[in-house]
Amino acid sequence: MAILRQAVRYGQLRVGQRLARSVPWIGTAIALLAVGAAIRRKGLVGGTVDTALNATPFLGAAKNAAEMVRGRDFIPDRPWRAAGAPSQVTDEVATHSSS
Repeated sequence: MAILRQAVRYGQLRVGQRLARSVPWIGTAIALLAVGAAIRRKGLVGGTVDTALNATPFLGAAKNAAEMVRGRDFIPDRPWRAAGAPSQVTDEVATHSSS
């Protein structure tokens, strides 16, 4: 029975070590999968910087923990305009084309 306990304990330690080594890679993979959503919410530069920070091992975890404590993101989302509302660019084009 003692050999079985030693074997189980050895297996648990090996699995724990493998998981500990893979955690930074798992976080990076999740950040890369979320890059599209971050760019849509924060814009090209903001979303890219946010994803790069999140993908960096330990730095991303520290950034996310600090954001949870603060209650808001370091890189804010873009302001949303109502669907169907004309953008500033289309207003300028319409103004210049009617003159």
